[in-house]
Amino acid sequence: MFPRAFPTASIALLLSAFVIPAAAHAAQPAVGCRGHVGCLENPKQVRRLQITEPGVYENYLVDGGFLARNLVKINADGVTLRNCEVRNGGHNAVTVYAKDVLIENCKIHHLLAGTFKGQEDAHGITGRPHNLVVRNCEIYYFSGDALQFDPDRDPWDNVLVENCTLWTGPLPQDAAGFRRGERPGENAVDTKNLKANPRARIGIRNCLMYGFGDGQIVNQAALNLKENIRAEVTGCVLAENDICFRLRGDTGPRGGALVTIRDCAIYRSKIGLRMEDAIENLRVEHLGVARDVLRPYTTAAGDPRGYVNQGQFVPPAMEEVIRRGVKPGS
Repeated sequence: MFPRAFPTASIALLLSAFVIPAAAHAAQPAVGCRGHVGCLENPKQVRRLQITEPGVYENYLVDGGFLARNLVKINADGVTLRNCEVRNGGHNAVTVYAKDVLIENCKIHHLLAGTFKGQEDAHGITGRPHNLVVRNCEIYYFSGDALQFDPDRDPWDNVLVENCTLWTGPLPQDAAGFRRGERPGENAVDTKNLKANPRARIGIRNCLMYGFGDGQIVNQAALNLKENIRAEVTGCVLAENDICFRLRGDTGPRGGALVTIRDCAIYRSKIGLRMEDAIENLRVEHLGVARDVLRPYTTAAGDPRGYVNQGQFVPPAMEEVIRRGVKPGS
């Protein structure tokens, strides 16, 4: 453990100044959630929501009471899940087994399986989507990952995550099998896909990811990008992590990740980029590395091949970057 310049509570307080209803006509932050997130007035309250027909599903409060089942299951193509809150699950919050799905303005939290010492997966959003957009969502307090595709390593493709805030931190009170002060969670985003499958594509844009350190697993990372995927990470801010970017090359039948990182900034973390298994063709452009990142780069199990890193700079204060976006050279 090491002193933290931006403890989780301070980051949450900082963000509260930026999350302003659109009707206020105030400037919206460039990074992380914007405007209203979660339910509107008088939401429909249910314990589980199973979606088998296309359409718009809006203003649901789904409280599972720590039921060890998927709380929202999307099995129909052409679905929008909007302005919902999904909470208190003992398994996954939202699973997507469909095409052309939009999840926006949703708050997803307290997905807790097992215990802090006996870690078990409970994810925020998971499944086998094709053409999924996750926009303006806040996901926190989960014992697995905020987003993971696909746990079973079946084919998935074309996921876009934009203007989301994905975080974890010490629990403010006991919940399920966890105790106050314990920090649940593995990663903000974790990717899985067999080499035999088509290469899966994921874009992560203008997201804020923090708090993935001193948690349930070793080598905890905000972004754990691995296996047979192509990922583009643009305009994101990562802070208070053991590892900001954990990037894995080819390990055999699971393949290796092809990753581009562009116009991102990292703050107060132990490791910026951990490049593993001789990852190929990693491209990093205009990465802002704050002076409080202890080790900006490290490798494991082989040096990267075809690696390009250009335009590194020292970013301004994190508050400014969240507000204005990552602007190299400004």
